[in-house]
Amino acid sequence: MAHLTKEQQTLVNFADKAMTEAYAKYSDFQVGAAVITNDGNVYSGFNIENISFGLTNCAERTALFHALASGEKPKDFKAIAIIAHTPDPICPCGSCLQVMVELGGPELDVIMSNGPKDKIRVLKLKDLMPYAFSNTRKLDPPEINKTVTKKLSKAKP
Repeated sequence: MAHLTKEQQTLVNFADKAMTEAYAKYSDFQVGAAVITNDGNVYSGFNIENISFGLTNCAERTALFHALASGEKPKDFKAIAIIAHTPDPICPCGSCLQVMVELGGPELDVIMSNGPKDKIRVLKLKDLMPYAFSNTRKLDPPEINKTVTKKLSKAKP
């Protein structure tokens, strides 16, 4: 278990409380999240399912969107905590990671938990999503670009 600061533990507790409000009527898989700004403001969120699963919103995105809708600015976040009752700490999905990259930035602390006093992992977002999609820089190593270019040039329409 990672040693958490008091602020990080408080964030996990906010996420745990949010999890109890999740609208998970189809999967019964409740997830909570909470994000903290550099000024110490905390915003929570939970997963909200829809019968059309593609319209479901994850807890992490709900928390970030809640913060932005409340007037916070992108990249003004210190950390996000995610919690679900799973055997191991829950990791954000790819969609949430991509949103976190754009709104939170690479230095965002991602606190993953399966209970407020259970197993907890803390990683920087850049370590969870080292090759995030971006229009500002080339993120793939050159050797991958060369391989993909060769394969695409040989592909037949």
